[in-house]
Amino acid sequence: MVYIVMGVSGCGKTTIGKMLATHLNVPFFDADDFHPPSNIKKMRNGKPLNDDDRKPWLKKLSELISEWNKNSGAVLACSALKKQYRNELEKSENKGNNQITFIYLKGSKELIYNRLKNRDDHYMPPELLDSQFRDLEEPDDSITVKIEERPESILGEILKNLS
Repeated sequence: MVYIVMGVSGCGKTTIGKMLATHLNVPFFDADDFHPPSNIKKMRNGKPLNDDDRKPWLKKLSELISEWNKNSGAVLACSALKKQYRNELEKSENKGNNQITFIYLKGSKELIYNRLKNRDDHYMPPELLDSQFRDLEEPDDSITVKIEERPESILGEILKNLS
């Protein structure tokens, strides 16, 4: 099983994802690490990615998810903003569907914007947050957790929903 911790940039995907991976004793991966350099450059320059920019990235992630499912599973931090992106991640080249549980970290634009402003060393500027919220299609088939609480409480809520 692969658990995808999803949401807009700054919602806590990496923090929560690492905690969940440690608890489940599976590897953690950050989807941002698999973006091609052209996507990173575009975001650094304050330009939002479009569907065409994301296609090769989503294909690569889908292939990796298939591999992780064959092994011990994994936790992946990935924005997965649109339903079509989540569908692409679920596709497997060899077996039909990847085994995935989506965990959506939900928060207000104001809370997340303040987190992004205080974050160092990330290529996505806070100004792109509007485009992420505009693209976000909230999932109705996921574990949804509000992010106002401390990370330990958020993890507890996720684990409660997984059991």
